[in-house]
Amino acid sequence: MLDHLTEGPASAPPLLLGPSLGTSHAVWASVAPELSTGHRVIRWDLPGHGGSAAGLIGPGATVGDLAALVLALADSLGLERFAYAGVSLGGAVGLYLAVRHPERVSSLAVVCSSAHFDGAKPWEERAARVRAEGLQNLAASADARWFTLGFTVPRLVRDHREADPGAYAACCDALAAFDLRDRLGDISVPTLLIAGREDPATPPAHLREIADAVPGAALTEIPGASHLAPAERPEKVLTALRAHFDGGAGRGMAVRREVLGDAHVDRAQRRQSPFTARFQDFISRYAWGEIWTDETLSRRERSMVTLTALVAHGHYEELAMHVRAARRNGLTADEIGAVLLQTAVYCGVPAANSAFATAQRVLAEEGDTRQ
Repeated sequence: MLDHLTEGPASAPPLLLGPSLGTSHAVWASVAPELSTGHRVIRWDLPGHGGSAAGLIGPGATVGDLAALVLALADSLGLERFAYAGVSLGGAVGLYLAVRHPERVSSLAVVCSSAHFDGAKPWEERAARVRAEGLQNLAASADARWFTLGFTVPRLVRDHREADPGAYAACCDALAAFDLRDRLGDISVPTLLIAGREDPATPPAHLREIADAVPGAALTEIPGASHLAPAERPEKVLTALRAHFDGGAGRGMAVRREVLGDAHVDRAQRRQSPFTARFQDFISRYAWGEIWTDETLSRRERSMVTLTALVAHGHYEELAMHVRAARRNGLTADEIGAVLLQTAVYCGVPAANSAFATAQRVLAEEGDTRQ
């Protein structure tokens, strides 16, 4: 099993973070804690890197083999579906998952990576060199390959130096064989590409190639970042990832609080469990983040439609909540009564009778003197 580090609440939507060749999950150390405020973040290590066993892969390994290990990790954690972000080789794993296992990936971010890595020969040569010499000499040039001039992260350079040569070489084999350019159009999940503007390994053109081929994909370039942008420019990467992974849910939660009130939403959040977490995310992202934010109808109009629908289906507990919301959205008690009277014609008198009783109780609790 891949070694991993989990951060954030168990009930939060899961987000897997994949590392680059030669690093450990520490490449995400300046980003993951912030992401974990709204996600269950799982950072994993490549075989032979960090805490993962070298024997998980061998010569001739493929990115598909690495993706299978990631899926096995997700299965062990009970994750049917997850968001995913990966750097370089970790990003290639994400592309593979989105192409081959789209049912497992809810959204994707590919950071300083590529759909191909400039052909097999350079990676075959590097694999042979590492198998013959080890990693000491290669690690000495890590800063130049990973960062802009004068920047370093000693922990990551140490990870490079201490990685298992055989597993590192097997990862080079995977990069040598990787080319998904002809399948990029098959990716259907929301996709963000992040490029380091100063990245010599996977320049912005590589990310642009993916963005142009994946339907609806977005591309962000990070100034002053080389190949390991999450380590060198974490604040810029964090901003991009939050907008991508939290955009709908974040907007939805804000609208949900405006319409239903902080007290109600806070109670719902406290009741959230691992069993209900995905449903709560669904409600925030789609009901509140897409429908209630659509400006075609005003919030007053949406409240009237919602009251009618709830009466029609006899959802009186929800009706009570939305009577309060209707008042917050500007409807008067008389207008709410008019909506409920309309339901007597089209939903039936017994349904309207129950609805009036529910609304009268709520309005009295709200201190409406006309009740």
